Amino acid sequence: MAIPNFLYKGNRVLLKELTKTDFKLRYQGSVLGYLWALLRPLMMFAILYVVFAKLLRFGSDIPHYPVYLLTGTTLWSFFTECTGQGIQAIVSRGELIRKICFPKYIVVVSATLTAVINLLINLVVIIIFALINGVTPSWSWLAVPIVIFELYTLSLGISFLLGAINVKYRDITSIWDVCIQALFYAIPIIYPITMVAASSTLAAKIILLNPIAQCIQDARYLLITNETVTSWSFITNPFLKIIPIILVIIILVWGSWYFRKKSKKFAEEI
Repeated sequence: MAIPNFLYKGNRVLLKELTKTDFKLRYQGSVLGYLWALLRPLMMFAILYVVFAKLLRFGSDIPHYPVYLLTGTTLWSFFTECTGQGIQAIVSRGELIRKICFPKYIVVVSATLTAVINLLINLVVIIIFALINGVTPSWSWLAVPIVIFELYTLSLGISFLLGAINVKYRDITSIWDVCIQALFYAIPIIYPITMVAASSTLAAKIILLNPIAQCIQDARYLLITNETVTSWSFITNPFLKIIPIILVIIILVWGSWYFRKKSKKFAEEI
């Protein structure tokens, strides 16, 4: 029986070293260094909280809204960082790919794992902030890694697909940046989904079918309050409830297949 590439010791060592290098290079030359892993999502949260919670009075009906907002912005930052680095991974490692023969997926995985490290650091901050804000710890917190794994799987699938396309068509990065801006407002990160549901139940259901929205809402439900509206509680059709997971699987399989197909010519096209 053939051994999967990932299980070879050489591939695991290479993945580990590339991940460490990517993480170090990310903050090399900056005054604050690794602190930016914490400061970036916290600064984004602070701006959004002042504008939308204090000035526009969003989330007044949501328990522990500051933690609710911080959780959403942190997971969103993880998704954008993960896909942004993953899409650029092959192009940025062009010199290595031209010189050494190894499974190219390792480059993408290593780039996305640096985002996972940042997220783990920020999860500690969320938990501390939640406890200070009066959130009661519960056993449901242990299920949060499952939600994070789903969001990472989605990010990895997108990175494989768009990263492979980006080798030949460099416009993909700019197009993805525009898509990210649109997605930010199409997902209940700032505003509660109940606000959408009050105007249109159908629109709220469509939003919750987005795997990113589903993951963020599930994480809020598990970490903060069971009053959070999730796709599992809001959508009654059993088939529709699993559409976000089906989409994640499709994107990962499609992205992996396309990446593997195109990876043979990466060295020539970079």
